[in-house]
Amino acid sequence: MGEQIISKILHGQQISIGQKAADGLSKWAGSWTFIILFIIALSTWIMMNSYSTNVETWDPYPYILLNFVLSFIAAIQAPIILMSQNRQSQKDRNKMQYDYDVNKKSQKGIEQVLKQVQKIEEALHINEKVRKLRNNKK
Repeated sequence: MGEQIISKILHGQQISIGQKAADGLSKWAGSWTFIILFIIALSTWIMMNSYSTNVETWDPYPYILLNFVLSFIAAIQAPIILMSQNRQSQKDRNKMQYDYDVNKKSQKGIEQVLKQVQKIEEALHINEKVRKLRNNKK
């Protein structure tokens, strides 16, 4: 809940279902779990079609169907990952702008505090001079 509020403040918009799906797919496809499971699935596919004696193979060597499936996955996955990366870079730009705005406000606040401190120092120096003058008159 709090993350959504911060997201709205930083990004000024709600995340659509497609954007959430793109982020989820990018996170999943970039994980070691996905890589390991994908290697296991490809190895199983190749072994079942190369070394199976009891079952008729559905995709014999040179694995044309496997190549088609992998090309299809890559063709769908690449643009989705690019969409997620574009969203992430927009988030980063918005966060940088927000940080810049906060820093500018902080700088103005610090400058005001320094001016007040300077006025206080000037007032203290004037008071010191008045005391010295009073002490000299006595």
